[in-house]
Amino acid sequence: MGGDPIKQGMNRAVFLDRDGTVNEEVGYLTDLEKLRLIPGAGKAIRRLNQAGFTIVLVTNQSGVARGYFPEELVHQAHARLDAMLKADGARIDSVYYCPHHPTAGNSHYTLDCDCRKPRTGLIERAVQDLSIDLQHSYMVGDKWSDIELGQRAGVHAILVKSGFAPDDPGNKRPAGLSEPDFIADSLSQVAEWIIAREGNTK
Repeated sequence: MGGDPIKQGMNRAVFLDRDGTVNEEVGYLTDLEKLRLIPGAGKAIRRLNQAGFTIVLVTNQSGVARGYFPEELVHQAHARLDAMLKADGARIDSVYYCPHHPTAGNSHYTLDCDCRKPRTGLIERAVQDLSIDLQHSYMVGDKWSDIELGQRAGVHAILVKSGFAPDDPGNKRPAGLSEPDFIADSLSQVAEWIIAREGNTK
């Protein structure tokens, strides 16, 4: 079990990276036809829904800043993802994304923001909006930057090997980064571990 009781009136959350964690990693998602759920992801999210966790998507979408696709495509992708998950009886409760990049592009999206993972702005906004108890919440992603985000934000960090491999050259582990709380092969394994650790919240 999770140990300390959850603070009254607050929610336990599972923060999910998007690409490589919920849907298949295809590089920059410029075509909605390439958006496909990772097998088992919908069922895993449904289990977390049923256990009472608030599910929050947190994703870097620097393709907007780079000029690869308009910001509207990000909204369209999330609407399509919602429909796919709904077909599996699952839902994401809220979405936070970063369209920025500190150097790429030449627009108002080119800036050194506080929301590009592993900076903590996306989680901080979710905490304010959704009354989240960080001590009983989790960050799940396929990149070491997701683990760094979780540790910086004060939540439990889980690395899932469904997208970028942990030793992929494009997934470099920062020096001094602590071990994740758990390493899983799939989002289904993640859901099982979290529920076993925390129990149902309902």
